[in-house]
Amino acid sequence: MSTDFTYRISTTRFDEDYSPSESSRATTNFANLARGDDRRENLRSALTMIDRRFNDLARWDNPEGDRYTLELDIVSVDVEFAASGDDQRFPLLEVLDLVIVDRTTGVRHHGIVGNNFSSYLRDFDFSVLLPAASAAAGSFTVPDDFGALHGKLFQDFLESAAYRKRFTVSPVICISVSTSKTYRRTDNHHPVLGVEYAQDDYSLTDEYFGKMGLQVRYFMPAGSVAPLAFYFRGDLLNDYSNLQLIGTISTMETFQKIYRPEIYNANAAAAHVFRPTLDSGDFSRTRVDYDREERSRLAVTQGKYTEEHFVKPHGELLARWAGLSPALVH
Repeated sequence: MSTDFTYRISTTRFDEDYSPSESSRATTNFANLARGDDRRENLRSALTMIDRRFNDLARWDNPEGDRYTLELDIVSVDVEFAASGDDQRFPLLEVLDLVIVDRTTGVRHHGIVGNNFSSYLRDFDFSVLLPAASAAAGSFTVPDDFGALHGKLFQDFLESAAYRKRFTVSPVICISVSTSKTYRRTDNHHPVLGVEYAQDDYSLTDEYFGKMGLQVRYFMPAGSVAPLAFYFRGDLLNDYSNLQLIGTISTMETFQKIYRPEIYNANAAAAHVFRPTLDSGDFSRTRVDYDREERSRLAVTQGKYTEEHFVKPHGELLARWAGLSPALVH
């Protein structure tokens, strides 16, 4: 733990009245939903999809399929530097925290923190640093220690007093599988996570999360049409309850149906050998739509913002703290 900076946690309820804060990344899944004239309808539709999927997976003692509802909070983490001057506070990351409400008993079950993962520094790594290194080399090139700073900051946050005071278990991040890899169905089957898929080698995203101290496994739950990638510390299958796992599946599968319908709202389920693609036309759109091209453009803008307000002013300090060469941070 560094004495040069600390972590500050704040939360925002994610409901139909949600409005993104000025420090939220514009490309974040939940921020995308809360834009434009249809923002309230988008949010209401997404939350309804989450609840319905949860009850679909939690069918026991749930004859009418409406026993549970989810409450979602956006957890925003800022890194605050001890030195005085400008840019002394920066939005490091955002995740989702879930509470599962049992309408029958009134019991509130704490879900898994993590789920969605948003990071300005990741935008810098993938949308500024990686393209610059590839352009300089004349071909696709991954810089030395790519993602090392981001990974060290994430792990330091998980070990911090701020995290331990608020959360008792490790996070689980759940995102789409990579369109650059092939996945093969295995014989392993979990009662909630579903059938497990495996791949021969890791994607760049898998390796990036690996530097954050997270392992990855790929599961396709019952009723799903494609596997999800689950990034975790510890034991994914035994560290969490069935309801906790269902909370993460229902929330993140809903986001993926909206943002990657070609994969997660396809009209046919993944085969034994699965090659995800965004070029398929055999899928159904949800009632919620968004501009994927705009999202890519904003990632570059946000990466450059990170370079100007985080990497440049604090790069030397961060490199020294992380044990990296300053050249690898700038």
